[in-house]
Amino acid sequence: MCQGGSVEDIDLTDLDRFAHGFPHAVFDRLRAEEPVWWHPPTAHTPDGEGFWVVSRYADIVAVAGDSVTYSSETGGERRGGGTLIEDLPVDWAVGVLLNMMDDPRHAGVRKLLMPSVAPRTLKLIEDDLRQRAADLVDAALAKGECDFLLDLAAELPLQAVAQLLGVPQQDRHRLFGWANVALDYDDRELGEATARTQRAVAETRAYGQELLAAKTATPADDLLSLAAHATIDGQPLTDMEKAMLFSLLIAAGSETTRNSIAVGMLALIERPDVWRTLRDDRTQLDGAVDEMLRWASSTSYNRRTATCDTDLSGRRIRAGDKVTLWWTSANRDASVFPDPHTFDITRRPNPHLAFGRGGHFCLGSNLARMEMRVVFDALLDRVEIAELTGPVEYTRSNKHTGVRHMPVRLRGDKDSR
Repeated sequence: MCQGGSVEDIDLTDLDRFAHGFPHAVFDRLRAEEPVWWHPPTAHTPDGEGFWVVSRYADIVAVAGDSVTYSSETGGERRGGGTLIEDLPVDWAVGVLLNMMDDPRHAGVRKLLMPSVAPRTLKLIEDDLRQRAADLVDAALAKGECDFLLDLAAELPLQAVAQLLGVPQQDRHRLFGWANVALDYDDRELGEATARTQRAVAETRAYGQELLAAKTATPADDLLSLAAHATIDGQPLTDMEKAMLFSLLIAAGSETTRNSIAVGMLALIERPDVWRTLRDDRTQLDGAVDEMLRWASSTSYNRRTATCDTDLSGRRIRAGDKVTLWWTSANRDASVFPDPHTFDITRRPNPHLAFGRGGHFCLGSNLARMEMRVVFDALLDRVEIAELTGPVEYTRSNKHTGVRHMPVRLRGDKDSR
């Protein structure tokens, strides 16, 4: 969009607009001129209907914290719903996927899973993750040049989620491949499915059903065994809930963290002085991780559906309207983050919304933070200089700001002398 163009020229359903990263300039303008904006349908818009775009921090926090007025399932006379711009069917995704449930069912399933990702539980696997991260960095250093996304950023979260779920490590790359196909829009538009995406979804589901059956017969100390045997109010999870939970955890447990690691590393590569600061003073790493999370904002938006007529910052929202919350935009809101387009590891406070807000606050936030800390600890311990050797290739998606490939040269202390 040209600086002098009309807000009406914006099309957030044109995925080409997101093919080189998140379009921050577009949202700078929306926050300034139309913070609660009605996005009219375009040739790219699924379902042929418009939706609300909420871009300011305060408004997004208000909507995310009001699950009665703004549902993760559906509202009004709408037959479908969910958290994507396009409607998904009830009883397949809506009301079945954890992130597309409302309370009390959502709270019940979430309560079952929380002990598995609590800090005390994760502490038990931290040493193992640190060794895995060290091994990955050593292997990348031995190669000299690597695809940082595939060799490092994606690999540790993938190994970690496989371990937590009880997925055999030798199968993790099959699941990674299926998740990438389902989440990227390289060969399709919003609301469309191709034979390739349908096959990936079917293969993930078939694998999950087989693994869940094995966990039901022979439970182990992992999250899938817990889900296979858990009950809510005396009733087990439905087969569809368990199958969809597996698919969600595989995708969410690897996709968002890998992109935060990759985009965070890119920020440090572009700022070698910050890299040197972190090497010298590791006490700043927690602050750096928070700034990476804000900077990357891997989940661009989530949708809600209005359950009744309501007002938001002077705009009248009708029951059944789609309302999209653009987390990435909130994380660049100057009213909350001074100089928001500057990467600053000393930013305090840093109340970013990379993990969402409200009842759907990311269940895996503790795991994501741990994974980022151990990866960057391993890198900072071993790598003197990191530099890009080619352009970063981004995913084509308005839902997740993702990286496909990131060619990097890593040089250790000995190599730099």
